[in-house]
Amino acid sequence: MAGRLIYLIGPSGSGKDSLLDAARARLAERGCRIVRRVITRSAEAVGEAAQGVSPEQFAAMEVQGAFALSWQANGLWYGIPTVIDDWLAAGEDVLVNGSRAHLAVTRERYPSSLVLLLTVDQAVLRQRLSARGRESLVEIEERLARNARFTEELITGNSAPLFVLDNSGPLEHTVERLLCCLAHDYSGCCDGSSA
Repeated sequence: MAGRLIYLIGPSGSGKDSLLDAARARLAERGCRIVRRVITRSAEAVGEAAQGVSPEQFAAMEVQGAFALSWQANGLWYGIPTVIDDWLAAGEDVLVNGSRAHLAVTRERYPSSLVLLLTVDQAVLRQRLSARGRESLVEIEERLARNARFTEELITGNSAPLFVLDNSGPLEHTVERLLCCLAHDYSGCCDGSSA
């Protein structure tokens, strides 16, 4: 029996990396692998143990067929190694830190993928983005407005199931909801879904 591709998406600052780090050992106990992404900026690798490569290296890897999925966002390229296909074929679940904009392509390639949308209260997200110090206040407000529109479109405009995890509270609560969703076919543990 093939494994499940679990596609985690959410706005920058929603806590995807923190959630994956906190849940890593418990996911491994359940036979779920977390994919190490390839990203075209070494600094990005610090937060999530990604493989940092140059744009030239990334382009060469893509030509060689190294990626099952790849996309560009915020001036960076992201790649998911093709080894995930071997893991899925071997019956292992695979969790990918994905891109909201790349969701349609992912669902086309992996029709049975299970999508988790990590959300966070706008006030909490504003505080997290400000604390990072990467953007001006104007840029943060623009990002928040885009995120709100994007999230609403995802929740209301998807024909396939999309399961929502709210990460506004303590991280350990989100970890428990994530594990509950994966253990119980997503019923009754996530914060909501659209069909």
